[in-house]
Amino acid sequence: MLVLAFLQPRDARALVVVVPLTSQQRGLRGEVDIGKPRWLPKRSSVNVQGFASIDQNALLRKLGRLPEAQFQLVKTAIRDVLDL
Repeated sequence: MLVLAFLQPRDARALVVVVPLTSQQRGLRGEVDIGKPRWLPKRSSVNVQGFASIDQNALLRKLGRLPEAQFQLVKTAIRDVLDL
């Protein structure tokens, strides 16, 4: 999971916003190729169509962080999928 938004003090629920990571790349709309980060075992993509909220306690540990340029691509893909 890629965490997009962490819990903030004024939030109504203890939720974080996430999108799944996948190593099954299909080149379809909603996928953002992130290559092979050193913290993942395989070349991967972010699947922004899997946008979800989960309880913050479901997060076990931080594996790594996307470079800002890749995170911007994820944000662009979210806007595209949601037609924003």
